[in-house]
Amino acid sequence: MRPPQSSAREPSRWLHPVWNLRCEDTVVALTKYHETRDFRVTPEPKGASHLETPNKELAFVVQKHQASHLHYDFRLEWRGVLLSWAIPKGPSLDPSVKRLAMPVEDHPLDYGSFEGVIPEGEYGGGTVMVWDRGFWMPEVPDVDKSLRAGQLKFSLYGAKLRGSWALVRTVIGGSPRTKWLLVKHRDGYASKADITVDKPRSVVSKKLLADIARMHDGDVPKAAKGDPPKAVRASK
Repeated sequence: MRPPQSSAREPSRWLHPVWNLRCEDTVVALTKYHETRDFRVTPEPKGASHLETPNKELAFVVQKHQASHLHYDFRLEWRGVLLSWAIPKGPSLDPSVKRLAMPVEDHPLDYGSFEGVIPEGEYGGGTVMVWDRGFWMPEVPDVDKSLRAGQLKFSLYGAKLRGSWALVRTVIGGSPRTKWLLVKHRDGYASKADITVDKPRSVVSKKLLADIARMHDGDVPKAAKGDPPKAVRASK
């Protein structure tokens, strides 16, 4: 049975049994996530294949990740996992700016609270920050259908990102890989300000990437490359 359309007062009505229908009509669980990680080495959560989340909102998280290159991992909870996209330049509050979002493997729900250091040499080696988090609400009656069609509209209720957004599948460049764009809709939360520069700290620890690396015996100079210069100067 198709779920009834959700409202801001009834986010829990969008929860479903655990299975994940991706944009290419392929059923994917956490297999790829597990295959690419050695949990004897990395502190990342292994995650359960089934995690009940009754009577709660759908979570979203943005994790700033200084690996081989800086990027922001944008994650939406859906069907028991975190659907994930890597955004090289991070989210923009400017509706005229469309940010490239590359789909990556689904992550377990408990990954949304992970902040620390993935050891160098491991998949995604580098420093991870919980840059923003909160909950999201679909603005469409059928999320799976919208993902298949390549256009998902939703609202975010985070510490930094709020209001109406869209993920839109696109064909750009010569790469055969599926690409999406993250776009801010015009509303009261739209802005020309660069939120990645103005608000660079973790919403959990209030630390910069370099601070998180230092706390977890990571590569501090590498992590510091992801911190805006003005934030580094202000912290000294």
